[in-house]
Amino acid sequence: MTRWRWKLLQLSRRLWVRAVLLGLLGLFAALASVFAEAWLPWQFPVEISAAAVESLLAIIASSMLAVTTFSLSTMLGAFGAATNNVTPRATPLLLEDRLAQNVLSSFVGSFIFSIVGLVVLKTGAYGDRGRFILFLVTIAVIVLIVVMLLRWINHLLLLGRMGETTGRVERAATLALQARLAQPWLGGVALAPAEAVPPEGSVVLRAGDVGYLQHIDLPGLSDLAEALETQIRIPVNPGKFLYADSILAWHDGAEEKMEEFRAAFTTGIARTFDQDPRFGVMVMAEIGSRGLSPATNGAGTAIDVLGRLARLMTLWGEGTAELQAGAPEPVYPRLRVAPLRDSDLFEDAFMMMARDGAGLVEIQVRLKKTLAALSRIGAPGFRAAAERQAEIAASRAAEALTQPHDLARLRD
Repeated sequence: MTRWRWKLLQLSRRLWVRAVLLGLLGLFAALASVFAEAWLPWQFPVEISAAAVESLLAIIASSMLAVTTFSLSTMLGAFGAATNNVTPRATPLLLEDRLAQNVLSSFVGSFIFSIVGLVVLKTGAYGDRGRFILFLVTIAVIVLIVVMLLRWINHLLLLGRMGETTGRVERAATLALQARLAQPWLGGVALAPAEAVPPEGSVVLRAGDVGYLQHIDLPGLSDLAEALETQIRIPVNPGKFLYADSILAWHDGAEEKMEEFRAAFTTGIARTFDQDPRFGVMVMAEIGSRGLSPATNGAGTAIDVLGRLARLMTLWGEGTAELQAGAPEPVYPRLRVAPLRDSDLFEDAFMMMARDGAGLVEIQVRLKKTLAALSRIGAPGFRAAAERQAEIAASRAAEALTQPHDLARLRD
């Protein structure tokens, strides 16, 4: 995905963008009825009085303002609950909820439509045909509001709840893993470990900023490599925390077009889910670890998260095993990108719960079963990473579990 398409995608997920678009649509609908006299030369069988339309528009204007304010306060409460009970890293997924954005945008658009309709109606700009068209549009807006309210009421029952938020994180992590499996090296070629250090004389691009690598414009880098007739090596993946002197990429071509070279890498203060599968796995593990804190004491949450992590890691393990049998043709053959390491994914997934749940036998038993199951699938490197995490978890449990019965149950 190009840098500009990625920025447009991020912009389209903002609530205010949809609100502005539907607000403009409401404004257009209210003003378009003014020109109905010229557009529709025939007479309608029913004459609608200005008072009838005015009363309907006034009801919509007053009710939509109240409903929008109530909905926003409810959403803020749900975001706060998700932040306190789940994890702050899951809040962006709630902010990007399509249904919530559509509902609130519809409310705002209806409010703007009714306000503009009332103003124009008071000026006397609507004729008989214009009032009839405005009446029809008002009825359509009322139907839209009723449908959105019914959907919104059902949605509010789940918004911010533990299970719903955890499911959103799992879906985001699943999509990121599937996208990486479809293009295992972001569409390029695997960067060998021997190529991880730039040789002398290479044109090296350093981060220059401190923050997370959020996105890499692979199409732009491919065009740059074609223009310079060279290969670009990228030793980092999105989600990497960068320092000012961190190496982003290098090539052996001429030292030119450095602005295009740098523009292909987007950094920010937070990680995103799109190109960063490890972030979704880490957020999922953080939810489970948060459930093990003394303030929460939710071992059931951690067990549920372990089941979700088992699904995610099974998807990755089976996918990487298929890639070893036959990798897809690279989309950008001049780009060499560092692969995701199985050991890093296993550490992101299980390290926190193995540490925080070391003294809880029920957590250790489920963790041991999960890692044992994962060690039976996937490529040899995947199995070795699962066995390594199982050894670490067993070592932590041996020190934290004080009851001989619990240790014997875990070893059984």
